[in-house]
Amino acid sequence: MQSTRMKNLAAAFAMTVLTACGSPATLRCQAGESLQFHDLLYFGTERSEQRPVTEAEWGEFVQQVLTVHFPDGLTVLTGTGQWTSGTGNIVRERSHVLSLVHNGNTESEASITTLINTYKTRFDQESVLRVRSAACVAFR
Repeated sequence: MQSTRMKNLAAAFAMTVLTACGSPATLRCQAGESLQFHDLLYFGTERSEQRPVTEAEWGEFVQQVLTVHFPDGLTVLTGTGQWTSGTGNIVRERSHVLSLVHNGNTESEASITTLINTYKTRFDQESVLRVRSAACVAFR
C-alpha cells in the first residue's frame, strides 16, 4: 500500500505533467502503468519545387534521424492526408505518421524539436503537425 506522501507526490507529478501538456483533466494511471506522453507527428511528402519525398529518402530519415534520437522504439504509419497550405490551396499527399511514447523530459523535447526542424529543412516542408497528449502506458 502506498503511503500518503507517495500518493501526494504521484498526484503532484501527474498535475505537473498534465499542466505542461495543457490538459484540463486529471489522468490517473492504474497499477502497473506509468504516466508518459504520446506524440503523433505528421510528416507530409509533397514539396513545392521538387518531386515528393521518396521512400528511400524517408527510409534514410528514419535511420539517420528518428532512430538516432529514439532508439528505444517508435512506430511509423504511412497514409494519405490533406491540409490547407499557407496560400489557401488544399494539398493532398502521401504522409508518414510517427507514433512516439516518451517521458516528456528535456532531452525528449529537444529530440522532437530536432526531428521536426531537420525534416522541414531537409525536405522543404512548411510544417510538421504535432499532436501531444498524456497517456497511461504499460507493457502487458
